[in-house]
Amino acid sequence: MKDQKRKTPEITKIVITGGPCAGKSTAMSWIQNAFMQMGYAVLFVPETATELMTGGVTPWTCGTNMDYQKCQMQLQIEKEKIFCLAAATMSADRVLIVCDRGALDNKAYMSDQDFEDILSSLDMNEVELRDNYDAVFHLVTAAKGAVEFYTTANNSARTETVEEAAAMDDRLLSAWTGHPHLRVIDNCTDFENKMRRLIAEISSFLGEPEPLEIERKYLIEYPDITWLEGDPYCQRIEIIQTYLKSDDDEEVRVRQRGIGGNYIYFKTTKKTISGIKRVEIEQRLSQKEYLSLLMDADTTRRQIRKTRYCLTYLGQYFEIDVYPFWSDKAIAEIELSDENATITFPAQIKVIREVTGDEDYKNASLAKI
Repeated sequence: MKDQKRKTPEITKIVITGGPCAGKSTAMSWIQNAFMQMGYAVLFVPETATELMTGGVTPWTCGTNMDYQKCQMQLQIEKEKIFCLAAATMSADRVLIVCDRGALDNKAYMSDQDFEDILSSLDMNEVELRDNYDAVFHLVTAAKGAVEFYTTANNSARTETVEEAAAMDDRLLSAWTGHPHLRVIDNCTDFENKMRRLIAEISSFLGEPEPLEIERKYLIEYPDITWLEGDPYCQRIEIIQTYLKSDDDEEVRVRQRGIGGNYIYFKTTKKTISGIKRVEIEQRLSQKEYLSLLMDADTTRRQIRKTRYCLTYLGQYFEIDVYPFWSDKAIAEIELSDENATITFPAQIKVIREVTGDEDYKNASLAKI
């Protein structure tokens, strides 16, 4: 009797990032305990900077900081490839790969030009590098909001002062802004509850117990584009969204997302449960798969082209969509883990009204314009 073909596990790769003394080491233990109990095989990609520095490879022992950063990025990328290869061989149905920092963390430690030069030397682009991860969870340093707990004693590679740690936290958050699934875990609670909030955010992203999307949507006045593009915590993304033929109770779309000719592709299926709750299943596509699915486009709807501004503000992650057919208004969305969470808008965003659940302002409806 022939052996049955082994099923490839479902692999999810996430990043835990944040400023110095944010709780990442403790978070790894919490993640392992929580998600092993949920039936995941949990793999951890160790922090590359700590590995290199404790081994004697540092920015000050290499020729230049750029030389060091290039070594670190190459090692990070190769380590992740190995972990993904290993995960694919496992017997578990679901594998969660947790990266203790990701490749985009390096961006915070060098100039924009050096970062671009390194990407060019590695034949990579920022969109590909950033969106290679399924989700990013930023733990805010204790230097911001819990300064009495900030210490360098538990990591020999950590040398930053409180002020330096806070500034580094800002740069790291800026580096990851633009990722489609970025969540910020701040210090508004004690540390134990900070860890619980992290587990809740990861669980929500993974769809435990089911893949719910809790989203609020607002009609806003046309935003100040100069302000958005000048904000270091804002990233511009170009999106082309195409709706596919589907059943009445489903919404199926494919999306091209990126900037500067560098794109990634997704297929998303949504089913509505209530006004702001929907079951959402998202699948990464190759360019070939994306182009193939375009052949099944719903011809009663046009493609939606929009410029999205991903903005982090006070630990919240806004997505502001500007459409070519509107000159006086735009849409702002925010995903929540708690439907009763308080939302604080930047002063520059002028809300006209909430349109969550309003069929007129769904992209599927706008596609009929």
